[in-house]
Amino acid sequence: MSELDRYLQAATRDNTRRSYRAAIEHFEVQWGGFLPATADSVARYLVAYAGELSINTLKLRLSALAQWHNSQGFADPTKAPVVRQVFKGIRAVHPVREKQAEPLQLQHLERVIAWLDGEAAAARGDERQADLLRALRDRALILLGFWRGFRSDELCRLQIEHVQASAGSGISLYVPRSKSDRDNLGRTFHTPALQRLCPVQAYIEWINAAALVRGPVFRGIDRWGHLSEQGLHANSVIPLLRQALERAGIAAEHYTSHSLRRGFATWAHRSGWDLKSLMSYVGWKDMKSAMRYLEVNPFMGMARIDEKPVRQ
Repeated sequence: MSELDRYLQAATRDNTRRSYRAAIEHFEVQWGGFLPATADSVARYLVAYAGELSINTLKLRLSALAQWHNSQGFADPTKAPVVRQVFKGIRAVHPVREKQAEPLQLQHLERVIAWLDGEAAAARGDERQADLLRALRDRALILLGFWRGFRSDELCRLQIEHVQASAGSGISLYVPRSKSDRDNLGRTFHTPALQRLCPVQAYIEWINAAALVRGPVFRGIDRWGHLSEQGLHANSVIPLLRQALERAGIAAEHYTSHSLRRGFATWAHRSGWDLKSLMSYVGWKDMKSAMRYLEVNPFMGMARIDEKPVRQ
């Protein structure tokens, strides 16, 4: 691979590149389309899968087709009026309510952390190193994910060299790239130490127990307690979280890795954080992104209206 190709490849995220490749293959192989495509063929492609694929999947397919045509120097057929109108019509005929992860409530966070503390204590007493490491790793991951509002990819990209933790004070974490960091500028996040459910102490205990000095913060652990050299994959965060919740007796089927981010946003909003401060802390660029994560009681204002006036 030439240096030019290497930098061009680095400009597109691995997940996006895989998704685009699969979308192009679907258009050509499964549907039987030809590239470069015409606006009419793209419109017919959308119609063929309108009732089968979700709106978000169709948007991804259009983005992949647009990227292919632009990179190959062809006119982008996805911008044609007929394609836009067909897509608008599909939205109207097949409206779908957006699915959102269940926010992890503070009481459930307390419950699962207490359970993991119990698992760690029992494993330490029985000298079960693998179980001890898993409990400490899961506790640190869940607490950092919640209090910092991290996405799963951000948690899995954390490197020990980019983390500075001080017990009783706070922690700073540099994330070189993330989903919202389109220009790959990187960002440093800060989180204070807490009296309870402390992400700083959980991180320090995990790093010390695992004897880690460099590389990924969160890694796989085999049955003998050996740590992987590679970091966890973002897709492994959901089963990790669900398994921890289920062991703590919490029904976990509606929880995803976004539950940590939504849980923190909901807690912060109900605790009186103003939206500007919350957006800055979590890293949201616009109001629409923030409101998608907030779990707001729609009847809160009605309750105030229903209050009886105070007699003078």
